[in-house]
Amino acid sequence: MKRRWIVGTAGVVGALVLAGWPLGAQAATGPQGQEVTASQSSGLNPAGTAVTVRGSGFDLNKGIYVVFCVNKGAGQMPTPCLGGVDMKGDSGSSAWISSNPPSYGEGLAKPFTEVNGKGSFEVRLQVKSKDQFTNCLDKKVAPLGCVIGTRADHTRTADRSADVLIPVTFAGSSSTPSATPSSSAPTSSRPSSPVASSSSSAPSTEGAPEKKSGSLASTGGVAFGILGAAVGLLGGGAALVIAGRRRQATKKEMQA
Repeated sequence: MKRRWIVGTAGVVGALVLAGWPLGAQAATGPQGQEVTASQSSGLNPAGTAVTVRGSGFDLNKGIYVVFCVNKGAGQMPTPCLGGVDMKGDSGSSAWISSNPPSYGEGLAKPFTEVNGKGSFEVRLQVKSKDQFTNCLDKKVAPLGCVIGTRADHTRTADRSADVLIPVTFAGSSSTPSATPSSSAPTSSRPSSPVASSSSSAPSTEGAPEKKSGSLASTGGVAFGILGAAVGLLGGGAALVIAGRRRQATKKEMQA
């Protein structure tokens, strides 16, 4: 019975690893059921860490940015985004995902992968704690820290339905960004392309309908927690089996 239990627990661990959930991965769920996972979100190297970001469940008709930005709080667009405007699509600091971009975005925006009528993606970002305009470790600049995640692209700047945000911490940082920051009054935002930053300049989309509702996506160390529990159970089961065998050996010695 104990052996079957141990084998089953090991199977859970193996299945999670094979499913592509690395240790330390962090997941978040969006307001319309979108799911985003970052391969790493805590203890990042301030000088730069390569992070794989995967997403699913997105509206195929709405373009998004996959970004690393300053967290502005619940219902607010995360901005500015580190790395500046990536007009060539080769900086690695952000990614534009759209299956129907404007004409100037053709060849620059990466199309969604369609899965069951919804959009999925996988990109790799180079995440650094600061650039020449923004510093995620400066509490005056980023009191709520910074986040990896998604938001609507510049064609729908006011649309918060694509916001799926994962708080990030860096190695050596003395504080942890709030996963559920307090709301602040909505602020008007200037659209930019492809990714808004403190130095961006891009085509204007002013006049788009303002949408002030929304909330920060829920977050949690899904894979890390499940794997940790499974490994713990595996270790406990193994200890019970070893202890049982030792008791049997001792009993035989006493009877000899």
